[in-house]
This record gives sequence, structure tokens and C-alpha cells, in this order.
Amino acid sequence: MDLEIEAIKAKITQLKAEHRSLDEDIRRLEEGGSFNPIEMQRLKRRKLALKDLLARLESKLLPDIIA
Repeated sequence: MDLEIEAIKAKITQLKAEHRSLDEDIRRLEEGGSFNPIEMQRLKRRKLALKDLLARLESKLLPDIIA
């Protein structure tokens, strides 16, 4: 169980770094002025997919609450 939790935490750390990197890439493209809109759309979709995956993984770390 602890190994699984550590693996999830490691994956979350990795995905957060990738998410930040995509954010920087998007910002750099926007500031550059001329950019390929298809590339921008691809980066934004990847960033959103990472955000969704991060939310799912982080929810696995929360204890189940029996109401």
C-alpha cells in the first residue's frame, strides 16, 4: 500500500513538472506573437489532460470517508 502511495506521489510530481513546462511553452508562444494555432491547441489540450489526470491521482490519495 505504501509503495503504491509513493508511486502515485512520484507520478504527481512528474506530471506537475510537465504541466508547468507546458504552461511556460504556451506563454512563450503567446508572447512571441506569431504561432501556429494548431500547435497552440495541441499544447492546451495536453495541459488540460494533465490537469484531469492530476486531479484523478490526487483523489486517490484522499482517504475514503464513510458517511
